[in-house]
Amino acid sequence: MIEFEALAEAMGDLDEDVMVESLTQVMDEGGADAQKALEACQKGMDIVGKLFEDGEYFVGDLIYAGELMTKAVDILKDALVTGGDSGEKKTKMILCTVKDDLHDIGKNIVRSMLEAAGFDVMDLGIDVPAGKIVETAKKEDIHIIGLSGVLTLAIDSMKNTVDAFKEAGMRDQVKIVIGGAPVNAEVCEQTGADAWASSPQTTIHYCKEWEQALA
Repeated sequence: MIEFEALAEAMGDLDEDVMVESLTQVMDEGGADAQKALEACQKGMDIVGKLFEDGEYFVGDLIYAGELMTKAVDILKDALVTGGDSGEKKTKMILCTVKDDLHDIGKNIVRSMLEAAGFDVMDLGIDVPAGKIVETAKKEDIHIIGLSGVLTLAIDSMKNTVDAFKEAGMRDQVKIVIGGAPVNAEVCEQTGADAWASSPQTTIHYCKEWEQALA
């Protein structure tokens, strides 16, 4: 029987050896505790996010944490697929880097942490035009949108995306969070987005809040 608090601490400490050993033990014991183990890893990701916000961890640490989380899910996936809790429908959301911006490191970190938090993330990639985002949201019945951008050019693309939802008559059906280097409260107001995030944890906070409102 593994100690789930110790597993959460190992994830928070980015201790791959302890994490893999613990998760392998869960699977060796039949996988009945796979969901609890995943939740412990998610707690560890919360620790990572907090340490990043406090300036103790850096972007490289977030990337590594995302890789560890992917590995954790991979180890546990057979038990999670058959486990009782896996029947719960995950909330779908869209994540992408907006048109005219090719940066994806921040987006990929956020995607890993959103997936760890239980979201079904449809990653549309980089340089994504507004029309494609609106079309995908409509087709897939998605109500939470995450827009990422690093360049100042991205601000116009974020505004264009919000405007495209208005033109499609869908603005009141979606919640939009924006994030990236040029984003702040002023930019959020300028683009018409519902919220802005300075860290992955803030993004998750808003998405969780909206998920509950949609339930």
